[in-house]
Amino acid sequence: MTQPSLLKIALTQCCPRCGRGKLFSGLLTVRERCDVCGLDLNKHAAGDGPVVLVMLVLGTILVVSAFYVDIHFEPPLWVHAIVWPVVGLPLALLLMRPLKALFVALQLRHNTPDI
Repeated sequence: MTQPSLLKIALTQCCPRCGRGKLFSGLLTVRERCDVCGLDLNKHAAGDGPVVLVMLVLGTILVVSAFYVDIHFEPPLWVHAIVWPVVGLPLALLLMRPLKALFVALQLRHNTPDI
């Protein structure tokens, strides 16, 4: 059986070994076992890697965007207080699942045990 590509795992959030079972049981909770192939997913945890990556990349994009909007349009401070959390939180949640699936798949591929 060939393993699915890392891109497929990240986009579909499927089992990193069989590519058919679901990886998550909740919003960001990794299942204990794959429904299809029985892979023990408790041993493979993503840790803080996806969170740090989202904070660095998305945080940089949002801060640069906030400066751009402030310099070019000069909105009042309350506009920034409303706009950026409304934009940033959904984007962070959208990026977390694929990145967490990717990190779990990378751990499985490189036989990195959960420490």
